[in-house]
Amino acid sequence: MSLTRRVLLRASRSTWLARQLSRRAFFRRAVRRFLPGEDLNAALTAAAELSGAGLGSVVTQLGEQVTNRGEAAAVRDHYLRVLGEVRARGLPTEISVKLTHLGLDVNPKACLQDLLALAARAAEAGSFLWIDMEESRYVDVTLELFEAVRAAHAGVGVCLQAYLRRTPADLEALLPLAPAIRLVKGAYNEPPAVAYPKKADVDAAYVTLAGRLLERAARGEARPVLGTHDLPLLGRLRERALAVGAVPGAYEVHMLYGIRTAEQRALAAEGVPVRVLISYGTHWFPWYMRRLAERPANVWFVLRNVI
Repeated sequence: MSLTRRVLLRASRSTWLARQLSRRAFFRRAVRRFLPGEDLNAALTAAAELSGAGLGSVVTQLGEQVTNRGEAAAVRDHYLRVLGEVRARGLPTEISVKLTHLGLDVNPKACLQDLLALAARAAEAGSFLWIDMEESRYVDVTLELFEAVRAAHAGVGVCLQAYLRRTPADLEALLPLAPAIRLVKGAYNEPPAVAYPKKADVDAAYVTLAGRLLERAARGEARPVLGTHDLPLLGRLRERALAVGAVPGAYEVHMLYGIRTAEQRALAAEGVPVRVLISYGTHWFPWYMRRLAERPANVWFVLRNVI
């Protein structure tokens, strides 16, 4: 892992740095490239604009590791309202939640009940519920809760991170469910014993995992989502999809709002379903630092705003 990436990931956990930088106008300007706004209406307005361009969306309220049940219940109620708005506006929009934002650390049983409520509301709204993945210490419980909710509702998917050494085994364990899997490279600071430190190894793992999912998708036994902005990697995987008989509609590509915008539209024009991940909320600092760590070249974008 590069020094820049390590520094950015460590910075993402600094509450002092979050307070200092979040108030700086130059930093807020830089963030607006990737964040349409801090409130739900801004996110749904962006989702409607994307829909007009033939793109779907996934919205998520930024936040994690709440410290009491009241906060977690408020997050649940917020997402229930989001799904109501999605239905009322007729948007091709799904939601993605972090379990620590729903109080996983406070009360896992209550977190499960909240997930069940969200999955039921998503089904009513014609939407879909994604369960995001956080640090490696949360993988076991996240997958346990995903399987519990998936047993009750089909419209639920989970994120897997290619850089974790354990992910191939996790994927094999999930495949009998004909799962929806959003595959990403991974954006947390993990020790080498847990996650591949070298980009080449992460890329190789991603290709292998995605290939396995595409094979299942060709038989209608999985919904693979390729969550990456790596265009050469996507090119390789599209060739792999053709080789195994997975037509473009059998898999999706998810990219972040504000990144590779032209490429998102080009993929959609070629028949590949594309969804744009739209984040919103006031707790954007840790998320934004992890985005910079994923592609340290974006640091220069921030510096240009300073100048």
